[in-house]
Amino acid sequence: MVAKTIDVPTGEERFDARSFDGVLTRRVIAFCVDYLLIGLLLIPVGLLVFILGVVTIGLGWLLFGILGPITALSYIALTLGGRHQSTIGMRMMGIRLERLDGRRVDWTLAVVHTILFWLGNAIFTPLILLATWFLSYKRTLHDLLLGTVVVRAD
Repeated sequence: MVAKTIDVPTGEERFDARSFDGVLTRRVIAFCVDYLLIGLLLIPVGLLVFILGVVTIGLGWLLFGILGPITALSYIALTLGGRHQSTIGMRMMGIRLERLDGRRVDWTLAVVHTILFWLGNAIFTPLILLATWFLSYKRTLHDLLLGTVVVRAD
């Protein structure tokens, strides 16, 4: 008896062209929404650090220097690395991050994805988005490096 093998699509074959319709525009809008939300989150977190500084006679105020990055990375880890595989802005825009190997996006991949995005932005400024015109499935360089792709969730 010969065993049949079923070809399960992996990698980029899992997606059709409709999965990427309007993704770049949605990514940019989601980015703006997410960083507005992170800015709003900085208010209560900043108040907590201020109170901590008062209680510790000024020592806690040293945390103000890392408050922005810690708040942003925590937000990304909890949302993009969560069960929806998308930030709140991405959910509003109907997109999510997926791995090409089909596994779930965990919080470490989400944080590394964001750090690579910011490093790419620091080096290439807005030119980082030009890669989406040349790479398959409108992927950015950090997507390519990490084996991820942003697709429509609907």
